[in-house]
Amino acid sequence: MLKLLAKKVGMTQVYVKPEHEPFGIPVPVTVLKVAENVVVGHRTVEKDGYNAVIVGYEFKPAYRIKKPVLGFVKGALGERDRYPTKFYEFRTDELEKFPVGSSLDVTLFEGIEKVDVQGKTKGRGFTGTMKRWDFSGGPAAHGSKFHRRPGSIGQHTYPGRVWKGKKMAGHYGNETATILNLQLVRLYPDDNILLVKGGVPGYRGAYVFVRPAVYKHGGDGK
Repeated sequence: MLKLLAKKVGMTQVYVKPEHEPFGIPVPVTVLKVAENVVVGHRTVEKDGYNAVIVGYEFKPAYRIKKPVLGFVKGALGERDRYPTKFYEFRTDELEKFPVGSSLDVTLFEGIEKVDVQGKTKGRGFTGTMKRWDFSGGPAAHGSKFHRRPGSIGQHTYPGRVWKGKKMAGHYGNETATILNLQLVRLYPDDNILLVKGGVPGYRGAYVFVRPAVYKHGGDGK
């Protein structure tokens, strides 16, 4: 499945004119700037047990790259001023469409209406149960002495312990989340930018993965 790395720029709105409508309507969109994605190698069934494309990003000058990584990318891309330092891969049986040294850009999404966006959610540190799990809390009156506490968490004499997985206070956020079936509103090939309807995980400047929608559904049947 094709997958591109992009950087979340932020949110804005664009006007879209639906069919049979005289005027455009504002649509909230997230701006995704596709990073410099360069194919640096292939995984093959004969050697690795599966077919996949290895893609590099986050380019740096050669003198700032560790020698083992530099040897790998230089062997794949030849002599350059800058080389990728981080890598990801996606599985596909059409390796001939992605030759080593080629760049991946937004034109690969032409004709695609729905996409999935995967990224890390914003980290919110240690939070209580009301913020982390949406607990209702207790009465807000002065005499209640039970405002934002989680309530009873234990058992009776048997088993006499707290079960694993109990919803309690703890680290909230900074976990992988995938938003399915976001509408791809517009492409800007000259600037390598995607506009998708709605919000996506992560802070401004965070990396996200964009892929064609896997489970397509919706009122329009797409």
